[in-house]
Order: sequence, then C-alpha cells, then structure tokens
Amino acid sequence: MSAGGIKPARPFPAAARDTLGNAQMRRNLRHATTTIREKRQRAVDELPNWEALRDEAAALKDHVMAHLSEYLLELEASVQARGGQVHWARTAQEARSIVAALAQRHGAQEVIKVKSISTDEIELNAGLAAHGIHAIETDLAELIVQLAEDQPSHILVPAIHRNRAEIRELFQRKLGAELLTDDPKALADAARTYLREKFLSTTVAVSGANFAVAETGTVCVVESEGNGRMCLTMPDVLISVMGIEKVLPTWQDLAVFLRVLPRSSTAERMNPYTSFWSGVTPGDGPQEFHLVLLDNGRTDVLADDVGRQTLRCIRCSACLNVCPVYERTGGHAYGSVYPGPIGAILTPQLLQLEDENANTLPWASSLCGACYDACPVKINIPEVLLYLRGQISDAQPPSVQAAAFKVAAWVMSEPHRFEGAIKLARTGQGPLVKHGAIHALPGLLAGWTASRDLPAFPRQTFREWWRQRPAAQEHGPDRPEDTSETAGNAWEPL
Repeated sequence: MSAGGIKPARPFPAAARDTLGNAQMRRNLRHATTTIREKRQRAVDELPNWEALRDEAAALKDHVMAHLSEYLLELEASVQARGGQVHWARTAQEARSIVAALAQRHGAQEVIKVKSISTDEIELNAGLAAHGIHAIETDLAELIVQLAEDQPSHILVPAIHRNRAEIRELFQRKLGAELLTDDPKALADAARTYLREKFLSTTVAVSGANFAVAETGTVCVVESEGNGRMCLTMPDVLISVMGIEKVLPTWQDLAVFLRVLPRSSTAERMNPYTSFWSGVTPGDGPQEFHLVLLDNGRTDVLADDVGRQTLRCIRCSACLNVCPVYERTGGHAYGSVYPGPIGAILTPQLLQLEDENANTLPWASSLCGACYDACPVKINIPEVLLYLRGQISDAQPPSVQAAAFKVAAWVMSEPHRFEGAIKLARTGQGPLVKHGAIHALPGLLAGWTASRDLPAFPRQTFREWWRQRPAAQEHGPDRPEDTSETAGNAWEPL
C-alpha cells in the first residue's frame, strides 16, 4: 500500500499478491465494478452519436495540449481580472507550501476539502498536518477513507473496497454515531451531522477542479453529494488546486466534456451538482480566491509524443471499471492515488520513469484493450503501456532474460536454425516428458512450468511432414496441391 501520493511503496507484483488474498475486498470490488459497468453501458447506448462525441473530446484535448502555454496564460489573466490570484507550482512540494502558507496567513487550524485527487497526488493533508493544520474531507467516500486511516482504492469511489457493515462500524467508532442499521440513508445522515458543523465553522476551503475555462477564468467542479457546493460557497477563503492539463479554451468546449464525463463515470445523463466560480464577488461567496496551477511532471509527459495522450484523462474512472486486473487486485496494489489502467501509465510518467516501483505498473495489464474501448477521450492505453515497457526495459542493464531473448531472436531469424533448435529440444526433452507434457523444467527455465504444464514437442513438425508427404514425393516439395487428402494424422501441430 502506498503512503499516499504517487510513489508506490512496493512493486506491483508484491503488492498485488497481498491484495489478492483479501477475499472480502475482491467480493466488494467485483460487485461494485460490475454494477457501475452495466449502468454505464446503458447510459452510453442512449446516445447515437457517442463515438462522435469521443472523437470530439479527444480532438479538443489534443488541441489544448498543442497550445497549453497560451491557454494557461489566458486563464491566469482572466482569473486575475475577476479578483482571483494565480500561483504556479512546479512540484508537489511547492504546491503544498503555497496552500499551507495561505491557510496560515488566515490563522486556520482546520480546512475543509472537496474531493480532489490533485491534492491527494501532492499529499496535501500530510503537508498541512506538518504545519498544525487539519484537513477535513467532506466527500462521503473520502471521509470514510480518512477516518479509517486508509488509502483511496478508486478514482471516483475511493472507498469502493469497503461494504456498508464496515462503514457502520467505522462511524460508530470514530464519530460516536449511534447506528442501529447499515442502511445507506442512516450512514449518510451520520456523516451529514458531522460535516454540517464543519461547514459552518471553517473559514478556509480547498478544492480541486475538473475543468477551467480560459476565456472567462471560470473554474468547474462536478460532484454528486452537494458537499462541494458547500465548500465552494460558505468559507471566506477558497483555494483550488488544478493540474495544468485541465484548462479548456471556451465554454463551448466545456459542453462536450459535461456530456461525456457523467455518463462515463457515474452512468448519469448529467451531473447532480456542477459548480462554477469566477474570481470573487463582493458580499457573495468566498471573498478571497486562489488558483494553484500544478505541474508536478506534467510538462515532461507533454513533451513525449506517445505518452502525451495520457494528459487527455478527465478522471472518469471508466477504464478501472472494465479492467480485469484492477477488478481482482483493487486500487491499493497500484500504490498510487491513480490506480487502474490510467494509473499504470500516468504514475510512472509523472515520475519520469525514475521510480523503480512505479516502473512495474506498465506490466499490470492483460493488454485486452477494454480500457481503450471505454475511455471517453480515446486514450490508447495499451499503446502507451507497450511504449513504456519498451522504454523501461531498454534502460535496464543487460540481464540473463534479455540475453536469452536475443539468442531466441537469432535462432528464429533463419528457418534452418529454428528447425535445428526444435530437433535438439525434441531429443533433449525425453526424461522430462510424462503423459505427453512437461510438468517441471530445471534451473532458470523452472518459471515456465511453475503454474502450468508445457506441452511436449511433437514427434514431427509441420515442415517435416510437408516434405515427407506422398504429394511432395510425386510433385516436388514446393507444390501445395492435394494437401487436404493426404495430410492424415502424420504430424502433430506445434
């Protein structure tokens, strides 16, 4: 499990081995992802132009990436023109320092937060705690994770790995709530009672941002519970932390994403709560607004021709809900706040492929392509996965495995070498074959048979049969006529 942020504490195979042993987590996860997946498909099928919308969303994101610096400067000017202040953070440390300094300037000992995966990425809660400031999560799932001293397991549903009985026990223990049942309404009421007092007494709020419109300096948050609306309107000071890739040129562009995002994430036709704010308005809402524009490795991703498409991501989590690997291992195995297929390509790139644990994530995939089919902005995740695997492998020192594959490539590059190798293997396999299969290989090859049997090499290859068949003797070895009648059972397929 990660200690937070985007740096995995362990390699994915080791972490996944532990999470796979948690049967309750896997049952919870399978039930949740199956339900979301089926609802999303119905919501998507309602739109006859869904594929056209995906194309448009992808094209808009690519346009923004190609002109990112221009739109960010336009956004900065628009925010300042409406009374807001813009801060640029190159790293997570800079972003944490900016938010902590703003909170301290207003004497805050507590801040309320609306769900923001960007603040999880920079480990803001721990950064604020180091300055004596307690961050209170107001999203129900985030609150559950915080009270349990746990880590998020899903981008959209951070507590997806927990069931209602576990949450009831948690609320009783941490909030002192008297809950006779684990009915969802009772659980929500207990959380609401706790959070209402915080909404009314806390003067500084921290939010994320789903989008920002450059032409007007308007920032947007979409959420489903209304807690975001409370955070964005009631405190005196609002600090929004936003990844630089979230900017959009115009409101017309935003309309496309407000159609594809809710259907892809929560399977809804439109989002329940969509909040917009532009600077400050005297006597209405927060009287001080700060926008922190976060880089934290994004410009390095932008500079990569193949990896750049990762920045199209709108954090809908559709790729997680269709991924067979994520469904079985859960989000904790990824060790980053970005789990699942998108996390497998985003996390190592944000870390510039320099973190040895994060560099195991591109192998956390079956390459089935379901994530590509589900992505509303058409990120070709399998393509990026293979690209990153190649980069990581090329950067590693020569190994026995790499040398073995080079020898295999040399052998397979010429037919006579390959046939010679097959004959050699067929002769050498004798003592290892039992009942037509090899159950255990020796030495370095043992891994091939650790979890499955290896079929024995056949007594005759297709090429050998082809040369010896009666038709070859009659017409010569290069004429393919009459093969269907003469094939018989003389050869066994490789």
